[in-house]
Amino acid sequence: MAKRVTRLGGLLAAYQRRDPAARSKLEIFLLYPGVHAVLYHRVAHWLYVRRRLFLARCVSQWSRFWTGIEIHPGATIGRRLVIDHGMGVIIGETTEIGDDCLIYQGVTLGGTGKDTGKRHPTLGSNVLVGSGAKVLGPFTVGDNARIAAGAVVLSAVPPDCTAVGVPARIVRHEGNPVYYADDVDQIHMEDPILADMAAMSRRIECLEEELRKLLENQKERPA
Repeated sequence: MAKRVTRLGGLLAAYQRRDPAARSKLEIFLLYPGVHAVLYHRVAHWLYVRRRLFLARCVSQWSRFWTGIEIHPGATIGRRLVIDHGMGVIIGETTEIGDDCLIYQGVTLGGTGKDTGKRHPTLGSNVLVGSGAKVLGPFTVGDNARIAAGAVVLSAVPPDCTAVGVPARIVRHEGNPVYYADDVDQIHMEDPILADMAAMSRRIECLEEELRKLLENQKERPA
């Protein structure tokens, strides 16, 4: 019992550290749907591994109705998972989540429909998944990785990297220490696809200018 209380205290402290709107642990415990979803999942998962599958589903469906967060009873979740706001979060059956992860609203940790067995992603420790991101498939997102809001991740993300865009591409930040997953600047992170498109646009403008000058020179030449 003491161990469970300690784990609950650690979960509430994680919310308090990461949410500036949180005023007290009591408020978080009573009013935060992410906390309720994780606690319900602990019960559902306990039933699931003991093959009480119908009861496990009953608990998870009640949690979905009550919190707006759908976590399959078979998912494996580590310690101090913070689900911020949480509405529309979906976590699939074979998903594995490490310790100290942070997930925002609208996130899907799902499958592609093409795999069997292990169908859903594995998140390492201290991973951030931004609002509306989709992580689809049985691959690993490494420790300290960050997935920007709206990204669609279809392949593995190495540790200490950020995935950005649709489909997501990796942006490395070597030499910058990551202490907590919520360090990522989701507003000013540059989408590499947009950067490539901007570079192409600049190149096209240069070519058009060279073509214009060439045509002008041809007109100026005597017949």
